[in-house]
Amino acid sequence: MKKLSVCVLTFNSERLLEACIEPLTRIADELIVVDSGSSDGTLAILEKFGLTPLSRPYSTHGSQMNFAIDHASHDWVLCMDSDEVIDEATVNAILKLKQELDDPTLAYRITRHWFVLGQEVHAIYPVSSPDYPVRLFNRSIARFNDAPVDDRPAGFADTRIIAGFVRHDTFYTIHEIFKKLNDYTTRLVKFKKVSPSLARAFASSIASFWKWYVVKQAWKDGRVGLVTATYASWYAYLKYMKAWFQARHKP
Repeated sequence: MKKLSVCVLTFNSERLLEACIEPLTRIADELIVVDSGSSDGTLAILEKFGLTPLSRPYSTHGSQMNFAIDHASHDWVLCMDSDEVIDEATVNAILKLKQELDDPTLAYRITRHWFVLGQEVHAIYPVSSPDYPVRLFNRSIARFNDAPVDDRPAGFADTRIIAGFVRHDTFYTIHEIFKKLNDYTTRLVKFKKVSPSLARAFASSIASFWKWYVVKQAWKDGRVGLVTATYASWYAYLKYMKAWFQARHKP
């Protein structure tokens, strides 16, 4: 049976942290937590599980995950965020998988269902739900890329999907939605070239609302669907507006 290092990122994660950590302790031979300056009850919860986190200021998700991976003792790693909770079927699937891991070029995807404001949704920009991100892989082959947003592991040759239901409980208040909207778009224009354009800001905003509300079927999610479609619309609008403002105010 292969040994598995589980890596978790935290920052003011007390809301779901116990639910996140408990099932991970059942599959981990080693559990590495990287915290980026929590001021809530996160550290106390980790202490209850006998975990002492590594401390590192946050820059990007990918660099934070790679820092955790670099501190792993085992080559096979499972990388999770603190707002993701794996179910019993996922636990059992990974326990079985640990007996079969032999090809380092093969990576594994979790089955992740998105929840917004406490409700499961059909889609939230930029993904449909469920989505299947790669989270279990061999670190001798793969690492996270350093994209400013929507980073992902790279370097493996093929993937398989892990059975189960992983709850990704994100955007739990309207305030959190607007905070992440601002954080993500600011980071995007800082680290990635976005063509400044007022016309594209308005056109993309309208097109994004239509795509995510109608085509991606957010309308089926009622009032929460209006929120998720508006999030997609404002994301498109803000990234071009921030790029436009940045271009006009260069020193």
